[in-house]
Amino acid sequence: MIGGMTHLARLERIGLCDTMERVGPDAPTLCEGWDTADLAAHLVVRERRPDAAAGVLLAPLASHTERVQDGYAAKPWHDLVDLVRSGPPTLSPTRVPAVDDAVNLAEFFVHHEDVLRAQEGWRPRPTSPALQKALWSALGRMASPMFRAAPVGVVLIAPEGRTAPRRPRPGHGTVIMRGEPGELLLAAFGRLPVADVRLEGEPADIEALRSARLGL
Repeated sequence: MIGGMTHLARLERIGLCDTMERVGPDAPTLCEGWDTADLAAHLVVRERRPDAAAGVLLAPLASHTERVQDGYAAKPWHDLVDLVRSGPPTLSPTRVPAVDDAVNLAEFFVHHEDVLRAQEGWRPRPTSPALQKALWSALGRMASPMFRAAPVGVVLIAPEGRTAPRRPRPGHGTVIMRGEPGELLLAAFGRLPVADVRLEGEPADIEALRSARLGL
């Protein structure tokens, strides 16, 4: 507890690190082409190497990002996980719990599920109402850009409320997506095939949404 409130991003970070240590560096993830060592290296680059992190979104810098990330992935496994666990450099703004939650909670939640759901025989983990509420808040901020590639209209409905991040393009209708905030967030990040959500709408519109490349 920090300042009377749970530091949720920190809890997700610790949980992800514990899971990665349990499954090892060669375990599969839902991130195409990445094992857990690659995923851990990505998280370190994102927090500690801003010169390389930009290559995740900017194609001209992608080769530099790949080289730096591969260098981290080659580190001894426990050293690499410890870099993720220890967090960003001391002067990073995300050392402030409120900033960390705003910037990192969704990232660590989704990547934790990337590891868990890629393992054989995985089962859903219990989550707290506080976490689901925070994930719903994050989804409200992020849903519009995450669903921008969807040709259909999208309405997200959770126990916490509803939001409509996307209007349909000509020739398409709207798909209603129902689920817990964490599951809706996974769908928004492009993990729709493994997200526990219910889709309602015309079959052609549902198929168009399933075929869209969601996420950033």
